[in-house]
Amino acid sequence: MPEGPTLVILREEAARFEGQHIEGASGNLTTVEPAALIGQPILDLRTFGKQFIVRLPDLAFRVHFLMFGSYRIDELKEDKPPRLALEMEDGGSLNFYACSIKPVDQDIDAVYDWSADVMSDSWNPAKALKKLRAKPATLVCDALLDQTIFAGVGNIVKNEVLFRIRVHPASTVGRLSAPKLRELVFEARNYCFDFLAWKRAYVLKQHWLAHAKRICPRCNIPYTKAHLGVTQRRSFFCERCQKRYPR
Repeated sequence: MPEGPTLVILREEAARFEGQHIEGASGNLTTVEPAALIGQPILDLRTFGKQFIVRLPDLAFRVHFLMFGSYRIDELKEDKPPRLALEMEDGGSLNFYACSIKPVDQDIDAVYDWSADVMSDSWNPAKALKKLRAKPATLVCDALLDQTIFAGVGNIVKNEVLFRIRVHPASTVGRLSAPKLRELVFEARNYCFDFLAWKRAYVLKQHWLAHAKRICPRCNIPYTKAHLGVTQRRSFFCERCQKRYPR
């Protein structure tokens, strides 16, 4: 599942399409009529967390890449039909695969709380802390994946952040000290920008210290791998250096 930093890269790569008219549209989606997109200019391309938002004069829609979604710019996948393919007036194309596409209100500022987006200039850490404190029984592995608190954080970021701050994923939010909670909020955003820099340089996986790894680089002992919390996403953690804060 693409995380927030990857969507920022998509927005950057697709930025040239802003202001261009859509000259062709096709796909196997049912939530938006491709023919209704033809002839419309792209007014705005934005991201919110794991969503890519396209705003046109007559409608707006968001793309969510789910677990296995992807995109291609100026090329098509030979073995898979696109969910939506847009042909642009400069001869380029914007193609989405294995994703969810749904219409959203054109007043996207009324739909999205930009202060919850870890990649946004409007990110508000104080609001994130307040939301965390309102969920004291929540496991931190679930809290980090809560898109109402940390829009854009995914499973890679979750595992790496918890390793950085030495917190066991099965710890409960309410048992973390105030400094540790502030560290959690800080690193959720901080790691996302490290992720973005490494992704741009094509070296992201080289910097993983916990996600999908077998041995803890601090303790040199095997990681524990488990599907934890309500989300049941994979967690990789060290039982020695990542402290478990009990219920």
